[in-house]
Amino acid sequence: MRVIGIDPGLRNLGWGVIDVAGSRLGHVGNGVCHSAGDDLAARLLSLHTQLSEIMARFSPDTAAVEQTFVNKDGAGTLKLGQARGIAMLVPAQAGLSVGEYAPNKVKKTVVGVGHADKGQVAHMVRLQLPGVELAGPDAADALAIAICHAHHVQSAGHYEAALKRASA
Repeated sequence: MRVIGIDPGLRNLGWGVIDVAGSRLGHVGNGVCHSAGDDLAARLLSLHTQLSEIMARFSPDTAAVEQTFVNKDGAGTLKLGQARGIAMLVPAQAGLSVGEYAPNKVKKTVVGVGHADKGQVAHMVRLQLPGVELAGPDAADALAIAICHAHHVQSAGHYEAALKRASA
């Protein structure tokens, strides 16, 4: 299974792709889409175009996006929400299911603590994907989102299989 994780941002949208085979994780690619344009519409279009190219290049089977948290700046939260819409739209256009995870859930899954800092997340991503060269903190977060999704999809599959066995 190939998973793309997306860390939404209006200026910098992180992405990370991993392959999952049983309990083994393998790094495929990671990077950051930088928005370009003078107005919000142009910046969103720029992110859409870049993320669409990444989807076509790596052909993931499933996607995961970090949920938006509300901060003090309402306008900033709305803009982040629009970037998150692009992050969810592009995989959906490719026919993928899109998982959503709260930042604390991602950190808890990857680091073991829900309030880990970016440095701790990057460190644990490097441990779980040996040899990975991170394109930056946004890419590290995106890979963490992909890892989180991989673990939760596998757990759900094991649960469903156990239910089938129990009812047989």
